[in-house]
Amino acid sequence: MEYKTLGGTGLKVSRLCFGVLTIGPLQANLPLEQGAAVITSALDRGVNFMDTAELYGTYPYIREAIKNRKQEVIICSKCYAYTRDGMKESLEAALEGIDRDYIDIFMLHEQESLLTIKGHWEAIEYLLEAKSKGLVRAVGISTHHVAAVRAAVDIPELEVIHPIINMSGVGIADGNVEDMLAAIKMAHAAGKGIYGMKALGGGNLLSHAQEAFNFALGIPELASIAVGMQNINEVDYNTRFFSKTYIPEDLQERVVRQPRRLHIDDWCEGCGACVKKCGASALQLDGGKVKVKVELCRLCGYCGAVCPLFAIKVI
Repeated sequence: MEYKTLGGTGLKVSRLCFGVLTIGPLQANLPLEQGAAVITSALDRGVNFMDTAELYGTYPYIREAIKNRKQEVIICSKCYAYTRDGMKESLEAALEGIDRDYIDIFMLHEQESLLTIKGHWEAIEYLLEAKSKGLVRAVGISTHHVAAVRAAVDIPELEVIHPIINMSGVGIADGNVEDMLAAIKMAHAAGKGIYGMKALGGGNLLSHAQEAFNFALGIPELASIAVGMQNINEVDYNTRFFSKTYIPEDLQERVVRQPRRLHIDDWCEGCGACVKKCGASALQLDGGKVKVKVELCRLCGYCGAVCPLFAIKVI
């Protein structure tokens, strides 16, 4: 496994970051021991970086997986808190949840612009105090917005940025691939540590996985790329790919043939864009939300590409 230093943080992270959302209650909802075993298999293969969030409900999996290797792993979590007390509560929940006395990176979750960052400044100030006490090693933001990456460039307190970036621009809320790449390059030049999310477009680019991974790995400014993995076959495949080692044909077939489904997040607002795009008539509006006719869905990912809220995943 290759490792890179995350900006000016001094944190040396694996090129493949384990995106823990996938195994948790919002998606695969694996039993605790099974989910922890998937994480452990990644750690055993050289992955030393994990990305999670308060919203994901995945702290128990991480706690179980790292109980005998707490100092070997770099963990990033995030929350939506915008007040001092709210951030204090979220940070304490993270430390208790993973059973460690510090967390490597803590972020404001899903920032949109300079205005939203300013609106959360009280929470950032608390994180900076926590950093001075050794409870946090670095502070940052995650975002689907080009504007937020650009805003963070001029805010020295924000050391790490976790932006969405993939070869098709799926999920970028306010621009295209070129816009996001330009913002990432600017942030890197300013010394920010950057690791990407959604290289597979929330699963919508799974049919072009190798091309999508190569695109993300070809972005020199990214120290790491967070990828959701829900079983040991995926871990085996992804660690081999990121390490540029041989991938057996039977492993490729197991990953390709793995049963998958279309997942609609709770924040779907029923705009109907995906229904119009679906050529298989597999989507319909029901009670203001999109529902999937599983027997008709081709898992083509076209619906996810047009969702303005990035609420459609293939898992």
